[in-house]
Parts: sequence; structure tokens; C-alpha cells
Amino acid sequence: MSVSLCPLAPTYPADPTTPTPETLAYSFTLPAALASPALARAATREVLKAHDLYDMLDPALQAVGELTAIAAQFTEASDFYLSLRYRAGTLRVIVYDSHPRHTQPHLAAACDTRRRAALRVLACVCRACDGAWGFGESREPGGGTRMWTRLPRANAAAYGAGAP
Repeated sequence: MSVSLCPLAPTYPADPTTPTPETLAYSFTLPAALASPALARAATREVLKAHDLYDMLDPALQAVGELTAIAAQFTEASDFYLSLRYRAGTLRVIVYDSHPRHTQPHLAAACDTRRRAALRVLACVCRACDGAWGFGESREPGGGTRMWTRLPRANAAAYGAGAP
């Protein structure tokens, strides 16, 4: 009778590559709860630090906090999705919530007005950083709403430094 041993898992050396801004690509699923914006800001803070993007902390954390607070308020599901990407000198933050686009035009306009008003601070941050923001119907499976912002690093760094 032969005794068989389970194979050992292969040993992989730790990746010695230091994270850089260009390798920043993270996604989080967060519960639709009041604590989620704080969790999202804490995770974003650590991600930006790990990727040597300290100079973007202030506007990025403000943007993430605003977008996740609105998603937690609007979503009809038990969770929502946050994506952080850095490409071509720009931090991209995208949040998906499950709130569908209304089919009745007046209701859709009222809902858009409510969401836009809730994102006033984000609009100010983006304007100060020469960034962009918006929201619309999600192209992802399951529908819902996609909110996003783009923050160019050079201008976001000036914002964080308190430059006018």
C-alpha cells in the first residue's frame, strides 16, 4: 500500500518592487453604512501613501469621502463599489451605487438635482484642482449610477499645499 502526501505549495519570493504611482489600481466593495466613508478614506490614505502620492492626500480624501457618502445614501443594495486608479498623472476615483436611472423625466431630473446638490463640495475640490467630476447611468451589469472624479496630480498637490 502506497501512502500519498499532499503536494506542498510552491514557495514564491516576496515581490521586492516598491509600489509607484503608476501601479496604483485598487477596488473595494463597501457596505452601505454610515461608517463606510470613513473606512474608504482610511483605505485611500494608506494606498496613496504606499504609492508615494502624499501630495494628493487632501483633495483625494475629500473626493473619496464625498463620493462614498453619497453612494451609501443613494444605493438600494447592501453595498457599493469604489475604484481608485492612477494613470497619466491623474487620480481617478469611481464609485458605483445601485440606484437606477428613473424612466420618468421629471423624477430623473429631480433625482439628478438632488445628487448634484449633494456633491457641491466635490465640485469645489475639482474646480480648485482643475479636475473633473460627474455622474450618470452605470454601464456595469446590474445598472445603477456611476459617479467619478479625475484629479490631476500637479494641481491636486498645489491644492493640498494650500496654494490659491
